[in-house]
Amino acid sequence: MSLVLRNLQRAVPVRRGRLRKRMEIVRRVLGVQKFDLGIVCVDNRSIQHINSVYRGKNIPTDVLSFPFHENIKAGELPQPDFQDDYNLGDIFLGVECIFQQCEGDEDYYDVLTVTATHGLCHLLGFTHSTEAEWQKMYQKEKQVLEELSRHTGTRLQPLSRGLF
Repeated sequence: MSLVLRNLQRAVPVRRGRLRKRMEIVRRVLGVQKFDLGIVCVDNRSIQHINSVYRGKNIPTDVLSFPFHENIKAGELPQPDFQDDYNLGDIFLGVECIFQQCEGDEDYYDVLTVTATHGLCHLLGFTHSTEAEWQKMYQKEKQVLEELSRHTGTRLQPLSRGLF
């Protein structure tokens, strides 16, 4: 199915082809390439508004995930009954926030990829509210990013490292 990647901001340049290529690999590693996925790049003002409306936090953030399927257990794929339900949901990337978080010689596209992968794990039921949930999510992110790194020659680390 399709990966729709939209850039709705002008604060930070985004080369969608580079992110798309990496996220197609991530989808393959996770076994979700038959599901539709939306990734939307927005600026700080937009992500702050969305964060305020949906989470009650009036601050910019790096990523927000909106799953199509509710109550998926971490690590289980949705089991749609209809073709139209082969959809994972949408990931909003606060690319301006992500760019501002890059440290030293960190590659912006590496951080963007790690953040989008984190968001995709949320769409698949992974959370980090407790240490046990975080451990599951961290291990999944680590496994996916290690496989991606083998394909791209990068050394990507999970976004959720060091949360607990």
